[in-house]
Formats: sequence, C-alpha cells, structure tokens
Amino acid sequence: MKYMLLIYGEEGNWTEEERAACMEESMQICHELNEKGQYLASSPLHLVSTATSVRVREDRRIVTDGPFAETTEQLGGYYIIDVDHLDEAIAIASRLPPAKKGTVEIRPIFELPEIPVKK
Repeated sequence: MKYMLLIYGEEGNWTEEERAACMEESMQICHELNEKGQYLASSPLHLVSTATSVRVREDRRIVTDGPFAETTEQLGGYYIIDVDHLDEAIAIASRLPPAKKGTVEIRPIFELPEIPVKK
C-alpha cells in the first residue's frame, strides 16, 4: 500500500541548527527505507509565501498568492512510501523529526490505472 506522509509545522519554528539536524536525520530514514524497498519519494517544500492557489468559479480562473487556507501549521514537505499496512506507515511517521514539533498526516494514495500514452 502506498501512503503519502504530509509534513505540517509552523514556519520559523526551527533554528538553523535544528533544521540541519532534521534534514540529516530525515535523509538517514530515507536511506533506510530505500534499502527496504519502501521509499518512493520525498521533498521539503519552499516557504508558504511562495505558494500560488488556483480556483475556478463560474468558469473564471482565480489565482491568488499564498496557500489555500490560513492555518498555524503549513504543509512543509512530503514522503511517499510503500509499506504493507497502516501500522508500518505510523511507525515511520513517528520516527520523522517534524513529528516532534508539528504533525505528520498519513494518507493512503488512491492508485489509478495507468494513463494511456498518447501517440
């Protein structure tokens, strides 16, 4: 089963030293998951101030700067993993450094059939 682990936290809640340690520990976890064949992808995201939101209402496109919703925690990154069950995903999410200061949301990925390649 594939899961996306969404990393939420308050921007500016980490010192530079904490951020560097977080990245190092996170990369170690990625390497461990990769060795087990469970790692698919991960990446931190740029600050929420770089976000652009798009909505279409009554056939009109509305483009705004910033995130979709105002919240105290922002989406800061993600992991995509492939594990046998939710308990494994929970165990991995619990090891991620951002879980200590923010929230790791676990969502199963709805797998779609392959999209045919247009020739």
